[in-house]
Amino acid sequence: MRWPLRPIADAEAISYLVLIGAVIWFRAADGPDLTSTRGPIHGVIFLVYAVAVLQAREDERWDWSRTLIVMFAAVLPLGGFWVAERLLGDRSA
Repeated sequence: MRWPLRPIADAEAISYLVLIGAVIWFRAADGPDLTSTRGPIHGVIFLVYAVAVLQAREDERWDWSRTLIVMFAAVLPLGGFWVAERLLGDRSA
């Protein structure tokens, strides 16, 4: 089964932003520590993203440089949105 990369990239970016928000809220506003639940959720979504990228690499015949750029984008806040919009466009792959 091929996983659709675009919605997974969006989910990865959203979960990363939620995790960053949880860390900031905990550190700056003395809020509850939500990172213990948000961190593993983001980790699972990131692993799904990595598998989807490797599947897309095989299906789309990407070279390793493009694959590494797409993987590196997930490390950046909003990087998943960039991948979904700039690299994938209207394709659901």
